[in-house]
Amino acid sequence: MSQAASRGKHTGKSGELFVAFELGWTRWKLGFCTRLDEKVWITTIAARDLDELRKALATARSRFGVGPQGAVWSCYEAGRDGFWLARLLEREGVRNVVVDSASIKVERRARRVKTDRLDAEELVKMLVRHVSGEPKVWHVVRVPSVEEEDGRHLQREMRALTKEQTRIVNRVRGLLASQGVSVRMGERGLIGRLEELRTWEGKPLPPGLRQRVEQELALHAVVHGQLLELSAQRARRIREGKSRAEILSRRLMRLRAIGPATAETISRELLFRDFQNRRQVGAYIGLTPSPYQSGDVSHDRGISHAGNRHLRGPSVDLAWAWLRYQPRSALARWYARRFATGGPRMRKIGIVALARKLIIALWRYSRTGVPPEGASLKPATV
Repeated sequence: MSQAASRGKHTGKSGELFVAFELGWTRWKLGFCTRLDEKVWITTIAARDLDELRKALATARSRFGVGPQGAVWSCYEAGRDGFWLARLLEREGVRNVVVDSASIKVERRARRVKTDRLDAEELVKMLVRHVSGEPKVWHVVRVPSVEEEDGRHLQREMRALTKEQTRIVNRVRGLLASQGVSVRMGERGLIGRLEELRTWEGKPLPPGLRQRVEQELALHAVVHGQLLELSAQRARRIREGKSRAEILSRRLMRLRAIGPATAETISRELLFRDFQNRRQVGAYIGLTPSPYQSGDVSHDRGISHAGNRHLRGPSVDLAWAWLRYQPRSALARWYARRFATGGPRMRKIGIVALARKLIIALWRYSRTGVPPEGASLKPATV
């Protein structure tokens, strides 16, 4: 294709305006253009100032001669600001695209020039190419509904609290171990037994250490209470809920090895999307291989990790539980044939492969209602 023809392919339709957002905490840079071969106009507005945003859009329409009936396309990279801006732009009549920043190709120079202005210019040019129909410019992030996004908070908060509870336990055990004291954090009333604990030389705990341990244990009690409250709320929501996520959670929980936490995570982090094939499912959770080939060099760099991090860890945990509670299933037998007799490294590689296959099988189960081959169901409760 000639250079002139290539430019013509991406000039954009007459009367269309393209804008890219480079979102900062205090300032936003907006890049505007109407064609790929046109100089980008950059303007800066205060972050989250909607009046300035509307004025900038109006000024750009006037500057580029795009009338009120002309379509406006916009894009920004998914990140801290989430999806509220996408919903606002759609309400304003702007056709917005949220971009996965990891899918944007960049120069591989060791010291490439990078500024917000250059990022906005590059992003708006890529938007023109995307709207013009060029494939694989980037990956587009699906914007969830307000209800879908809000439904994730309970399970994510429980995971955050569980991690915090583990950190507290480790801190307490470490503090006591520094004095030669070993305790089981599962023991009740530990905070009341601190007086009885003795250091390696038979003396009571030093006052500063004891005060710090008391504060950690008090914090542990608060976090544990919050976890119990959220767990009861989750169980009630799954049991009584009527939304698609709750219906799918109940369906998943019919299978052995899947409890409320796993079912809630899969239904809200994965099954809210409409995937077309198994490859899309595997890519979404970041469990796909990432081979590297260049000339005679060829090796595997492991899984991509370019997916939903809130789902990836629970998927691997579920794979281990699946081997325990579903040993007669086709997936468990496949793992046993391929990896069970190998060393620790092979078993670790195998469990990741099993997690990917298992999530794909559960995605199919959620669509068809047919359990994975050989999987057993929990006995029906009266």
